[in-house]
Amino acid sequence: MITMIVFVRRKQGMTREEFSRYWFERHGPLVKSVPEFMRHVRKYIQYHPAPGSNAAGSLFGDITDYDGVGEIWFDSREAMNAALSEPRYLEIIKPDEREFIDLDGCLSFIGDERVMYGGQG
Repeated sequence: MITMIVFVRRKQGMTREEFSRYWFERHGPLVKSVPEFMRHVRKYIQYHPAPGSNAAGSLFGDITDYDGVGEIWFDSREAMNAALSEPRYLEIIKPDEREFIDLDGCLSFIGDERVMYGGQG
């Protein structure tokens, strides 16, 4: 399993609330509505700041540079590359990301999941 984890920063001029609402209410459903992209996806998760927190949290306090964290799970690196190369992703989803995300300000990590505790089994 390959996971793309993205620490997301909101576009300048948006409040955290506007960003969170757009991401959850508009972008998330838009992503799920594109079957050509979703056929490659195993799981799609959005992490929004917990109540009482100004931003995404860490063990050492708030990570004030980021407004949320997204996770997309794929079966393989090839599946991830195929999803991100889909014409409908490039036509529909990618342009919408520019509406609310500071793409240059995001931090991403591609990982190979190794469960140490929990999950199945």
